[in-house]
Amino acid sequence: MRISVCIARLAVPVAAAAILLLPAGRGSIASATQASAPSAEVKIDNFSFSPAALTVAAGTTVTWINHDDIPHTVVTDDHVFKSKVLDTDEKFSYTFNRPGTYPYFCSVHPKMTGKVIVQ
Repeated sequence: MRISVCIARLAVPVAAAAILLLPAGRGSIASATQASAPSAEVKIDNFSFSPAALTVAAGTTVTWINHDDIPHTVVTDDHVFKSKVLDTDEKFSYTFNRPGTYPYFCSVHPKMTGKVIVQ
């Protein structure tokens, strides 16, 4: 009987601690929804964007990663977005919420071009 009293006393603090660890708001359902946001990646390497043309759904966040040994930028033709100068392994992200075609280039090396097509 003494063992069951000890177990009962331990169960209450453990249950309380578990409740405190639950996420706020809608709990894990909201966290799962946020984690499933669409994303895509464009690599910058050897003076090129890869892929050069990327098609994504509206709401997708695209991340450019500079794998080149020299700095590059990512700038749309109509200046919808413009990255800072990206050194090696630096990233720039932009979320495309509106459908359309977004041509972009590197302002340091204007012959480097690409486009994102948002459907």
